[in-house]
Amino acid sequence: MTTPFDHQPGTGAAVPPPQCPAHGLGPGGLRRLYGTEAEQDPMGLYEKLRDEHGPVAPVLLHGDVPAWLVLGHSENLYMTRTPSLFSRDSRRWRALQDGTAAADHPLAPVFTWQPICVFADGAEHERLRGAVTDAMSHIDTRSTRRFINRYSNRLVNDFCQDGKADLVSRFAEHLPMMVMCQILGMPEEYSERLVQAARDMIKGTETANVSNAYVMAALDRLVTQRRAVPQEDFASRLITHPAGLTDAEVSQHMRLVLIAAYETTANLIANVLRMVLTDPRFRAQLSGGHMTVPEAVEQTLWDEPPFTTIFGRWAVGDTELGGQRIKAGDALVVGIAAANIDPVVRPDPAASMQGNRAHLAFSGGAHECPGQDIGRAIADVGVDALLMRLPDVELALAEDELSWTGSLMSRHLDQLPVTFAPRPPQDIMVAPSPAAMPPPRTDWEVTSQPPAAPPVVPQQVPQQTPPAQAPPVQPQPAAAAVPAQRGTAPKRLWRTLTSWWRGY
Repeated sequence: MTTPFDHQPGTGAAVPPPQCPAHGLGPGGLRRLYGTEAEQDPMGLYEKLRDEHGPVAPVLLHGDVPAWLVLGHSENLYMTRTPSLFSRDSRRWRALQDGTAAADHPLAPVFTWQPICVFADGAEHERLRGAVTDAMSHIDTRSTRRFINRYSNRLVNDFCQDGKADLVSRFAEHLPMMVMCQILGMPEEYSERLVQAARDMIKGTETANVSNAYVMAALDRLVTQRRAVPQEDFASRLITHPAGLTDAEVSQHMRLVLIAAYETTANLIANVLRMVLTDPRFRAQLSGGHMTVPEAVEQTLWDEPPFTTIFGRWAVGDTELGGQRIKAGDALVVGIAAANIDPVVRPDPAASMQGNRAHLAFSGGAHECPGQDIGRAIADVGVDALLMRLPDVELALAEDELSWTGSLMSRHLDQLPVTFAPRPPQDIMVAPSPAAMPPPRTDWEVTSQPPAAPPVVPQQVPQQTPPAQAPPVQPQPAAAAVPAQRGTAPKRLWRTLTSWWRGY
């Protein structure tokens, strides 16, 4: 097939021949963003593309449809912050206009134009985005954190007596959907089918369009109900917003919020738990009190962003980006994971990024994710609640036995099997009982290799002194007890504030 890249697409090594079996390349010698290599080792693929082409690389999407993958951190920021050059309106895509990307394309649920803010620019974007952000501004943070905690404990109750569980399928995949259904106003729609449909519809699978239809049917039912009888929920606020959204606009924006929040948060929770269980730096700092769960979440957003890429942007006219000539109608992909390890901004990928929020985990510019604080809250509270209930949780297999399923936009753990001491369920309306928890582990601290133990030297046991000759015990001065009593009131106050915030 022909591609829009009719010039030499890079400054690195020579382009291999088309469909080279040794490299798994597609037509024109371009690397695919789908298939075995892209799914099993996306970070390795990004680095190959960076070496061959620099910060912007030509790639192939499903069906070998050409696009540009933006790898550089600054190039991604420029693209997302310049809608006059790089539009979100997919109708500009030349592949869509000439039929190369047909209506039944596996990525159709992602790129098909819809009357929502994510496909709009300028004044229309401001109108639609304003309705979404206004509706979100009415979400009560403390109440949200309270039912996140209760849902977390409800999920833990389902497996805490077993002594083992898969934290992906039984926790990470379900908590975000439970919370988002509550926020939108449709808790009765929460089900395993909805969870799986939400994951499937953005993967580019053969069933993606069917899954999309299932999710939309649930949202359309909610719009009909709330249009008749508004409630205190996100759906009702969108319907009654002064922007005057149509039923189709309301449904599509709820789909946007639901899927974006669900997929990102499910992946984020699984990645945070994996790092806590496998990376000794995290366990040492978390158990030692030097790193909070929110800080662990932020580090994970750098190292394992929930969305690896976001598709897409479309060139308004001929332009240049990262040394590449971009033609009008070309598609571009926001390279989130690649930008987070761009050597220009992060020379040492292993370095701690604690306190640094310059990552692109939630994209950037006018279309930066408006619900990122909700996602952070679900991950923060959910992981904290699980670790509080199961402080002895450990990975049930070797780290190198874990597997992932990748797609164009995300990469998520297939399973995260763990073991722990069985314990009874607890009332989700009260704080977990410390008496039910084993003492915290002491072997999480990272230290250097301990020296070899010195040889044991036999020692003579000293003769025991008769009781009558034992020196009298000196009583401690009364003042010595005062420091031990100080701080009890602040500790009680802190526990009270923590319980209030968590929702006990």
